[in-house]
Amino acid sequence: MKFATELIHGLDPIDAQHGSVSHPIYLSSTFAQRSIDSFGRYDYARSGNPTREALEEAIAGLEKGAVGLAFASGIAATASTLLLFRPGDHLVVCEDVYGGTFRLLTTLFKGWGLEATFVDATDNDAIAAAIRPETRALYLETPSNPLIKITDLSTAVALAKEHGILTIVDNTFMTPYLQRPLELGCDIVVHSGTKFLNGHSDVICGFAVAKDAELGQRLRFIQNAFGAVLGPQDCWLVLRGLKTLKVRMEEHQASARKIVAWLSEQKEVQRVYYPGLPDHPGYDIHNRQASGPGGVLSFELASYDTTKRLLEGVKLAAFAVSLGGVESILSYPAKMSHAAMPPAEREARGIKDTLVRLSVGLEDPDDLIADMARFLNV
Repeated sequence: MKFATELIHGLDPIDAQHGSVSHPIYLSSTFAQRSIDSFGRYDYARSGNPTREALEEAIAGLEKGAVGLAFASGIAATASTLLLFRPGDHLVVCEDVYGGTFRLLTTLFKGWGLEATFVDATDNDAIAAAIRPETRALYLETPSNPLIKITDLSTAVALAKEHGILTIVDNTFMTPYLQRPLELGCDIVVHSGTKFLNGHSDVICGFAVAKDAELGQRLRFIQNAFGAVLGPQDCWLVLRGLKTLKVRMEEHQASARKIVAWLSEQKEVQRVYYPGLPDHPGYDIHNRQASGPGGVLSFELASYDTTKRLLEGVKLAAFAVSLGGVESILSYPAKMSHAAMPPAEREARGIKDTLVRLSVGLEDPDDLIADMARFLNV
């Protein structure tokens, strides 16, 4: 089946017992057993739930992985994945990683004994130079958040395999519709499913998908032991949201292309970061490993005053944390997604006080442009 058909029909969506075309929501916290010698498939909902299992199988199928797991948030999926490692282990991480992941690595896991070196992952030599005997994985985002940097996944995977380490990729911005890192040889994909996968800004959730069944079972043990699982009601909402993933992503990125073209001509806009621009440094690499540029872009404005005027003045795009919803969202990385990163660290990475990130929603792009133009053409 092609991707759009798989979204709708990939997991036998018809309920065998009653014919429902919507997967049932099983709200039970526990499941009665019939035999002391042989328990049923489900016993306690932290360990497994039919609604969650349907979602996990759907995500695994879309990412072409062996095991998919649903968590209570994106950062819960990341933290649970990091529990694969031990004190004394080391990771190489892309330098403009999501601020919540940066906070996780530089506080909780650092205190626990897991070390991380942050590098410019667009530079393969920098990745190679950071690998040590105790390195156990590369942790990458491509496109990265918020500077939309592109990492060559095939090259990174080859480097990881040479050193016998894992490659973990946050695929939140692209979704499996536009990019499938496991097919490029990566070992684990993580998502903030809150964003495009659910797509409606009404669920907090996360996912981890393992390419290998044995690695997936290790992650499943952590999921059950750590317990940061996604509840059945939220699982059902994400199952519903997934059905429109293709049409949403196509509309998000079509509108994003139009807005990027307009922003590129505005005198108040100093720079636009978007992998669909031919002059983007990672344009060719991105086109080799993804089938589209997506619906998220960032841009730098000429002054802090202009930045403040735009963020506080727009009416259609929400000035808010998050991305990937049907509504457009304008975010301010310095005080939102990367607030956990010290100012000096942000500046060193190029995350300036005039940087704005836009997640393009499903509104008419002409309306979004007209709304922003009131504050950029003053």
